[in-house]
Amino acid sequence: MSDNVGLSTPRGSGTSGYVQRNLAHQRPRDMAAPYLPRNDADSMRHKPRQPDKGLLEHDRKREVEVKVFELRDKLEEEEVDEDEIESRCDELRKKLLADLEKSLAGNGRRGDGSSGVGPRRNFKMHQVHELADAKIKESERLRQALKISKDYEEGSHWKKQEERLKKGLEQDADRPHEGTRGNGERERDSRDSY
Repeated sequence: MSDNVGLSTPRGSGTSGYVQRNLAHQRPRDMAAPYLPRNDADSMRHKPRQPDKGLLEHDRKREVEVKVFELRDKLEEEEVDEDEIESRCDELRKKLLADLEKSLAGNGRRGDGSSGVGPRRNFKMHQVHELADAKIKESERLRQALKISKDYEEGSHWKKQEERLKKGLEQDADRPHEGTRGNGERERDSRDSY
């Protein structure tokens, strides 16, 4: 039995002296703020996750190598000479890599003829970088379709509206109140005249 826990001695208590942990006890929460303060302007703005360009390029090259390997497997089943297999695989690899470079240079579109318009490609759970890249391209297409400028900041229309409201309130405060008439009589309300 450890010090300062439980009974000083189990003698005469009718218990064995075994101390159990109280499983119903809930520890108080840590009061430290693990998150950034809400008034931080950068935290209010949504920032999409940027894809890792190296991983995306690696996956594209991997797709090329898969096609080359499929050709190699097919040619080996046909029992073609090893030198012929190597030359055909190298030709296919060069052709596919050239197509890949051309497709990346042409607006970042894929070489499979898809223009990015149409049904959205279904990504697997582990393809987070591909999904992020597709989401950025989709947002860019939407921005262009709605003719939103690149320097547009989310929520800026609310700021403009608040500025107009403040300006209007300041102008109202500068003007004299029209609650009194020139001869000193109060303006009559439409409810007062029966």
